[in-house]
Amino acid sequence: MTIGTLYGLGVGPGDPELITVKAFRKLQECPVIAYPKKLKGSKSYAHRIVEVYINPAEKEMLGLVFPMTKDEETLQAEWSKSVEAIYHYLQQGKDVAFVTEGDPMLFSTFIHLMKLMKVMHPDVPMETVAGISSFNGSANRLGIPLADGDDHVAMIPATDNMDDMRKVIEDHDAIVFIKVAKVLDEMLALLEDMNLLSNAHVVTKVTSDEEIIWNVEDLRGAELNYLSCMVVRK
Repeated sequence: MTIGTLYGLGVGPGDPELITVKAFRKLQECPVIAYPKKLKGSKSYAHRIVEVYINPAEKEMLGLVFPMTKDEETLQAEWSKSVEAIYHYLQQGKDVAFVTEGDPMLFSTFIHLMKLMKVMHPDVPMETVAGISSFNGSANRLGIPLADGDDHVAMIPATDNMDDMRKVIEDHDAIVFIKVAKVLDEMLALLEDMNLLSNAHVVTKVTSDEEIIWNVEDLRGAELNYLSCMVVRK
């Protein structure tokens, strides 16, 4: 019996028109569409990006819950459950498309899913389809060139280690900080100290219909959505 293929589809940063032709084709071809699902049943970001291209009546829609916890036992149990839910269809010979915002090989849910599938079911063929990441989307929406000539560029998760953040800024010409919401005030203070606050730009849910481009002067004390990027161009 033929095992179906698991596809990790990068569906871009938010605008449905920013998925690739290949990702679109795979959405049409795969009989099963898997997507991250929130506990309360609301649609995930990736699901909302691709829903304009999917007729749920023609597909088997597989919503998977990935809990936001650091408890290893809970994580292992839920991730294993998701792998088995996907494998249920793969063993029937059905291809499954797992959609993830951005690119499937860059800070995506698909990475851990792929690793666990290789351990639990090494017979499953897997392919990924590259997608446009939020840092590309942010640079283009803001009109900020990330690199020219021999420029050095960094794309890193913002952390509360401001010494590390300072060094990254010092060592690069342009930096995109993802996951910046949780350390926003600290980052603003650091940039002000480095006299670079006017070089910083923040955007939330870039390219989507909920996109917000912020004035950094108004951001102190603000609570931003997790899907926010800060671009610093020196």
